[in-house]
Amino acid sequence: MEIITIVFSCILILLSVLPFVQNQHWVFRVPEFAKLQILVLQVAAVITSFLYINDSVTLWLINAVQLALMIYHVYIFIRYTKFWKATKRSASKHNSSQVKIISCNIYQFNDQYERFIQLIREEKPHLFLTMESDSNWEKALRVLEDEYPNQQKVTLDNTYGMHLYTKLKVRNIKTHYFVADDLPSIEAELETDDGYRFVFFGVHPPPPSPTEEENSKERDGDLLSIAKKVRGYKLPVLVTGDFNNVAWAKSSILFKKTSELIDARIGRGILATFHAKYWFFRVPLDLVFHCPDIFIDKLFIYPSVGSDHFPMGCSFHINKHDDQQEEEVDELDRGEMQEVNELIEEGVEEESENRDS
Repeated sequence: MEIITIVFSCILILLSVLPFVQNQHWVFRVPEFAKLQILVLQVAAVITSFLYINDSVTLWLINAVQLALMIYHVYIFIRYTKFWKATKRSASKHNSSQVKIISCNIYQFNDQYERFIQLIREEKPHLFLTMESDSNWEKALRVLEDEYPNQQKVTLDNTYGMHLYTKLKVRNIKTHYFVADDLPSIEAELETDDGYRFVFFGVHPPPPSPTEEENSKERDGDLLSIAKKVRGYKLPVLVTGDFNNVAWAKSSILFKKTSELIDARIGRGILATFHAKYWFFRVPLDLVFHCPDIFIDKLFIYPSVGSDHFPMGCSFHINKHDDQQEEEVDELDRGEMQEVNELIEEGVEEESENRDS
């Protein structure tokens, strides 16, 4: 049993250390997703090891390393708990009316269309975004077009289709292909009923994994291209979608710094959205970032609609007269913009052999 405990602890240490290696191969990036699960298993490993620690110097040394990594993981996760206060603002004459959005990776092969349609009809968001939506999903969603007359449809059968539906006034709407011609992102300049304008960005880059992309080059290049584009926008900006990334990953931190946006989960919870069927393996892949002029009122996860992702929703208001959130914006360190440009270039140059357009 002592040997099993040592081996198990060493595996957890390895998984904790791999993300420190800034290599984009999935072997180094996938363990970033599982930090919370690793932390839980580390606690179990340390408790188990105390049954043998009096007789083993090796376990003493392993536990010392394990505890150091556990402290590091707690340091990461503490900001996603209620102990870390999120900025909230009450009603003000400068606030816009509340805007409600829902985004969901509906899973292309999910044919439970009515479950998602029912969610939209019950929640009545001002805008909703679907990812992995193909021609079958586009047909199914036509029943909502009278309620949501403004749409941007990117119908693909490669699991990267994307559809945006909104009842808000559309000033401008376009589809971007930053790193590949089969990986869309949707940008929409919208206007609330009371005249507040903002930019919405819907994203869905490919994940690094043994079953999809070998590395994170396209994902990182796509996200950082969006970050550079929205950087310095004069209008308020909100970016959401299936990032296929976690907020504490190095590339997500670079995204946050480059875009000068705020992670909406800070102080609100982990809010894991994937995998809907396997509770222990759930991670927060569907993220929300926003500028300081946008104040998140609520951030929440909806029940399953048959997909491997839970739908994610948020409600917010715009207030350009309140600068209290400015201190939550992180700036790029010296030399990081060069790193961002290099990652974008690598993403553009990468050619996927895994997708069928």
